[in-house]
Amino acid sequence: MAIRTIVTVPDGVLRRKAKKVTTFDKELHTLIEDMIETMRQAPGVGLAAPQIGVLQRVIVVEYGDEEDEEAPKKLFAVVNPEITHASEEMVVGNEGCLSIPRIMGEVERHEKIEVRGQNKFGKPVKYRLSGWLARIFQHEIDHLEGVLFTDRATKLWRVAEEEEEVPDTV
Repeated sequence: MAIRTIVTVPDGVLRRKAKKVTTFDKELHTLIEDMIETMRQAPGVGLAAPQIGVLQRVIVVEYGDEEDEEAPKKLFAVVNPEITHASEEMVVGNEGCLSIPRIMGEVERHEKIEVRGQNKFGKPVKYRLSGWLARIFQHEIDHLEGVLFTDRATKLWRVAEEEEEVPDTV
């Protein structure tokens, strides 16, 4: 496992569409482990493969229960994720991004989504997500399409250098 360098704007790889994964091998498993380690070290709650310069449709997400902060965090590694259903209900929330340091934005996202994809072995997975977890997944899946949260933001602001790291940066 290795911590990889997180690509930041204006690097063009962040605007390119990632390719579907078709081979589920040791190389993919290493990529996923590296992404998890990189996300945790950053620190962040989500990371998409293009954010480390790899144009493959892979995301990792790790987030705890919004209601119970003592509960252990849940870790997701999803290959070829796609949103198959999204609620009509939209919610506005603040987002940041490891690839866009020191910028925050107000973004409207679906309150609930359904995501299908595969695990690192190629087996189908399906998740019904809501709240902050749904927001993180939407943010990371956007990265696979070359879309940044700043493209969707209705309001942006800079975080001062002196401020503590922004919690829950995706």
